[in-house]
Amino acid sequence: MRFDVTLIRIVFIVALASAGYFLKPINDWRLGSSAVGGLLALAIIFFEARIRKASLKTLIGGAVGSILGIAGATLVAWIVSSQHSISEEFKTFLSLSLTLMMAYVGLVVGAVKGDYLDLSALGGIFVEKGQNKAVPLILDTSVIIDGRVADIAETGFLAGTLVIPQFVLKELQQIADSADSNKRNRGRRGLDILQRLQKKKGSYEIVISEADFPDVREVDHKLIELGKQIEGKIVTNDFNLNKVSQLRGVAVLNINELANALKPVVLPGEIMRVYVMKEGKEYNQGVAYLDDGTMVVIDNARRMIGKNVDVAVTSVLQTTAGKMIFGRFNEDGKAARDEVKVTPNIPRP
Repeated sequence: MRFDVTLIRIVFIVALASAGYFLKPINDWRLGSSAVGGLLALAIIFFEARIRKASLKTLIGGAVGSILGIAGATLVAWIVSSQHSISEEFKTFLSLSLTLMMAYVGLVVGAVKGDYLDLSALGGIFVEKGQNKAVPLILDTSVIIDGRVADIAETGFLAGTLVIPQFVLKELQQIADSADSNKRNRGRRGLDILQRLQKKKGSYEIVISEADFPDVREVDHKLIELGKQIEGKIVTNDFNLNKVSQLRGVAVLNINELANALKPVVLPGEIMRVYVMKEGKEYNQGVAYLDDGTMVVIDNARRMIGKNVDVAVTSVLQTTAGKMIFGRFNEDGKAARDEVKVTPNIPRP
């Protein structure tokens, strides 16, 4: 059963305002005391709303940090209280100041460093009922600028937690502020993609990670360290980052490999209709492109540039850079399968 949070908040505000009205903590002033109680309730609700958005690691880190801070402040206050040369007013003020300062510092530092906690060591005590242990997905700068990750996420294929490291946001901002117009446009595009991901509500959740590694300078290496720390996967389209991450034992989801896997499969002997865009390198060749960008090299199609033609596939060449399709156009306008001689998958000169 889900509680009506709005109703509970209203009751809480009314309760504090009523307590102020009847108890009159401010010089027997009922209305003023009631107003102060209501404002205090609103401040508590605002704090509660912010806390609900925090991750479990952040909450645990903040709680532990504040407890340690208060414990340290209590010890220092006990030492100060034993000094007889200090006035009681100054002791009280110093003790209160130390308690507030240490609690605040402990809360902030503990919340920021909470990402370093390994909750798996606790045996799943803090895992909520029905919550799946989805592997967090860390987005790097290149895949954010690329933009296709937003389309994939909106379809529901990227579910769970999408982690945006703070150092990636900083790099995007630096690119967006670049004096070079091309870099500036790429950086702004990346920021627009992030805003689009945050606005769309789907099967994923955007989390901004404050974790940083001051001893590591390169952003790619920081991504690898973050992936090892939170046991996540790096989503990228950077070939070099892909290889280095795998060598360092961090799993990678490569958008380019996904795009290649989703390209339409064609077999030698099949008939396909394409639009011839330009001439090829060899004599009497034409070149066409499929919707996904796959190049189709067509023999005997130089005179058909600017037209749609039926092509019989003769061979398919798969390389690390992508796929190339070779075909032949029948001048009679018939692309009969029986006339096609299937050639082996070897590159053409």
